[in-house]
Amino acid sequence: MLKRQNIIANFNFLQFNKYSLCFGMNFQQLNAFCEVMKTGSVSQAARNLGRTQPAISLSIKSLEDLLDLKLFLRDGHSLHAVPEAQYLYVEAQEFLNRLNAVKGTMKSLAQGQSGALNVAAMPGPSTLVFPEFVAQAIKKNADIKVSLSSRSTQQIREMVGAQTLDFGFADAIETAEPNALYSEEKVTANCLCAIPTSHPLARKQHVSVKDLDGVPQGTLQVGHPLFERVRDTFAQHDAKFVQQVDSQIVLPLMQFVQEGLCCVISDPISAFTQIKMQSGNDAIVFRPLVEDIPYCYAILTPRYRPISRTAEALVSGWRDHLARILQEISNLSRE
Repeated sequence: MLKRQNIIANFNFLQFNKYSLCFGMNFQQLNAFCEVMKTGSVSQAARNLGRTQPAISLSIKSLEDLLDLKLFLRDGHSLHAVPEAQYLYVEAQEFLNRLNAVKGTMKSLAQGQSGALNVAAMPGPSTLVFPEFVAQAIKKNADIKVSLSSRSTQQIREMVGAQTLDFGFADAIETAEPNALYSEEKVTANCLCAIPTSHPLARKQHVSVKDLDGVPQGTLQVGHPLFERVRDTFAQHDAKFVQQVDSQIVLPLMQFVQEGLCCVISDPISAFTQIKMQSGNDAIVFRPLVEDIPYCYAILTPRYRPISRTAEALVSGWRDHLARILQEISNLSRE
């Protein structure tokens, strides 16, 4: 009973001091301890870490002295961890993982200045337009290394807010976050209507919401700002809104347009992407809408992380490229 109470007391001591003790411990002590826990051997831990056995033993001994706690019992050539050591092992791994994450972030910062980029775009732009731009932007500099991710708007905001991305491209949000850990530059353009070529509306140069009265629609899912804007615009013009199919992103809806099942009020980048992807296949045409249905994108950059020159040039280039895309899709939709 007394032994159990001592173990509980030691566990409570470790838990109470798990953060304050980190200031007394050092990386070598914790690293050596974790390696011995993993291997069960001082000699193997020394080989894995590229250190001498006496150095590993000294690290373990100094850690035990600091904690005033025996962490291992020796049985011949074998080491057996005491129960308290198992708990410390979990906490030490968490601490080391966090430390490695910090080291990785700092290394990433340094690499960013020497030509490393970590960028992300939401699905849709990440399919073609965004990676095509990045590839063209860096093709003259083989030393630039790029990590490109496709993430949801919320994930991109979290990643940029955590200062782990050089920049991200996502949907803008309706209400600005005053305490956001990122800077947001909004880019707004009007939507277009994707129409099957065989549909009578394809012969019109402009399409109104009244023209779409009762026409089956492919839409983004309920809750997305574009869905709400489209539905509200139909209601404002007393047009019947018929939802035929919904999707998380716009591009998959184009398959349904191509089969003549519906029309889609599309954001301009998705329209531009579809035009490039169909490459001469005239199954879908895009027409400007009489009514303005805006779509708002966002260029996100970390607020508290100095942006490298490489990243700054890429952001500036993307801003210009985006403006050209929006102008080009505006021209294409009128052909």
